[in-house]
Amino acid sequence: MVSKRRTLRELVTKVLFQTDFRPNDFQEILGDVTEKIKENDLKSEVERYAKNIWENKEKIDSIISSHLINWDFDRVSFIERSILRLGTYELIYEMDIPIEVTLNEMIEIAKKYGEDDSGKFVNGVLDKIAKTETPKEKHEI
Repeated sequence: MVSKRRTLRELVTKVLFQTDFRPNDFQEILGDVTEKIKENDLKSEVERYAKNIWENKEKIDSIISSHLINWDFDRVSFIERSILRLGTYELIYEMDIPIEVTLNEMIEIAKKYGEDDSGKFVNGVLDKIAKTETPKEKHEI
């Protein structure tokens, strides 16, 4: 059985993925994804996550870009980019989620939705971000 947290992450990834194709339609995409959610607390969390990532997208993208070695951000696949945005957001802004949990969840989502080597790629980038960008308090969880 898939955990509520995994469902949350997969739904947010879906929103982020679609907004890469239609960046001017964020609210509509978010509404389309969340209208199918029956649980109010899950719906609220998806909305909160997606809105926070969207509002901090430039900063998050800059952090990701600075940790890509021999890669241009625009060359990263849409699904990997969405997962990296979600993972970076969780590492930096969601203080109650342990670093290892975020890394493991993003790797699993990348394996499920990405290419054969997406899990390794996502792990490599997010591990660097975790070591250099994550607030010190988070390392103590």
